[in-house]
Order: sequence, then C-alpha cells, then structure tokens
Amino acid sequence: MSYNHEPDGFHYEGFIIRPPSEAYSILIQATIGCSHNKCTFCGTYKNKRFSIKPNEIILQDLAFAQKYCQHQDRVFLMDGDALIIPQKRLTWLLDQIREKLPWVKRVGLYANRKSVSTKSDQDLAELKAKGLGIVYYGVESGDDEVLKTICKNATSSSLVLEGRRLMEVGIAGRDRSREHARATGSLLSRLDPDFVGALTVAVIPGTPLAEDMDAGRWTLLEPQEVLIELREMIAATDLSHGMFLSNHASNYLPLKIPYPNGKEEALQVIDAALAGKVPLRPEWLRAL
Repeated sequence: MSYNHEPDGFHYEGFIIRPPSEAYSILIQATIGCSHNKCTFCGTYKNKRFSIKPNEIILQDLAFAQKYCQHQDRVFLMDGDALIIPQKRLTWLLDQIREKLPWVKRVGLYANRKSVSTKSDQDLAELKAKGLGIVYYGVESGDDEVLKTICKNATSSSLVLEGRRLMEVGIAGRDRSREHARATGSLLSRLDPDFVGALTVAVIPGTPLAEDMDAGRWTLLEPQEVLIELREMIAATDLSHGMFLSNHASNYLPLKIPYPNGKEEALQVIDAALAGKVPLRPEWLRAL
C-alpha cells in the first residue's frame, strides 16, 4: 500500500473504536490492533495483526489534521493499547502533536496492564508532561477467577498495581455475577481513579465468549440481572472523588455519578429501574 505526501484524509485500517468521551476528538491510528488480543469477549481486533504504524504515515495524518481539524482540541491515539509504543517513539509522537497541532489541549489513548508495566514512573511523568492527559485503562473485573476465564493476562493485584500508576469494568456471566461486581467495586476503591466507565458486555460472533455461550458454558445476563450486577458494583465502590459513568451505548441505564456524594442517589435510581419505574434503553438502541 502506498501513500501520498499530500494530505488527503486519515489512513485508517480496519474496524476502529474510541471511547464515548472521544466522539469529537481527532482520531490518529498510531497502532494497528491490540498487542494482547486474547480476551475472550473482544472481537474488535480479531482480524488485525498488531503493529505500530510507520512514522511517515502518522506524519501524513497529522498534516491532514493540521489543515482540516483546527476546531477539535483533543487527540485520541488508536488502536487497542497505544501506550505499548516504545517510550522514545511515543514521546516523539507527542512532540509532533504539540508542534503541528498546538491548539490541542489533551491527548488520550487506551492501555492495559502489560503496556503500563512497560513504562517506568519517570516514563509516565514524561508522557504527561508532553500532553498525555487521559489513559483509558480496562480492568474488566476485580475477580481473579473471572480475569483468568476471560484471558485478561492480569490479576486483580497487578491491575491495582499498574492502575495506581495511572488512574474503565465488567464481564462475568451469571455464575459469578455478584462476586465479580463486588470484587470489581473493591478493586476500583483501591485504585480511586478520577473516572470509571462501566460498559455492558455485548457478545460478538466468532469470539471465544460467543462459542462458550453457544455451547452453554456461559450465560449472558438478562437486563434486570445486569442492573443488579451494576448496583452491587456501585455499592461496593467507594471513591474519594471523581465520576462513575455508565453512559456508554452498551448500557441499559445511563448514569453519571459524582463521587462520593452521588452514590446513594444512583442506587435509588437503579432500584427504581428494577421496580419498573425508570425505563431502560431498548435493545435496538444499544451498541458497542
């Protein structure tokens, strides 16, 4: 595949995703796929072999953004865990963003336990100083058995360890729903992050999770059960500050909970929803 030096659009490869809060951000695909790509529930990068894009292509995308995206003040670096990019190359990219897009106020990216562990405290401080303002860190669960089942390549202790060095939740199935919810709430309390994003699992055809469901080894929760799990998680989560969000398109009940004062009100809203007094998002409106 060849690319022109004249900026004519962003060079995206394959299916791409970004967090809801990055809807209006400049999306730069710095990596292709996910360096782990083994989680049983995820089919996003199934057909992508992980690689870091050539600097030449990234520079072309920045040139396009420089010309056409002057009203967007945030950048989100894709794909699955751009933090895995070696430090020298990642700091170069942040420097290029600052030089070519000086109006940008924040750069964000996805990360996992492994990618965080490749960075020293000094590395993370350097990235922050160069404009990295938010890291979306997927923990999925605080239950070690669930983490092993979904091939997360992490334990709750390792997630806390690396998450504390930074500062997003949920997938257990019916069998360990309560344990998963409470353990995840405990993990979040230990992390005490600025933002928590709770998503609801959607089964993607062709993934190991879908195969387990088809074979009867795993059962997808019903909407009411999802609400009970969410309630358990929020009840077990004690944060000193920040926001707990369930406003992703996958969620049945959108919530924005300021901690610590909004917790009890949120639990009351969930109770009202469980009693049928608050409508849930219909299936046709839910999405990944």
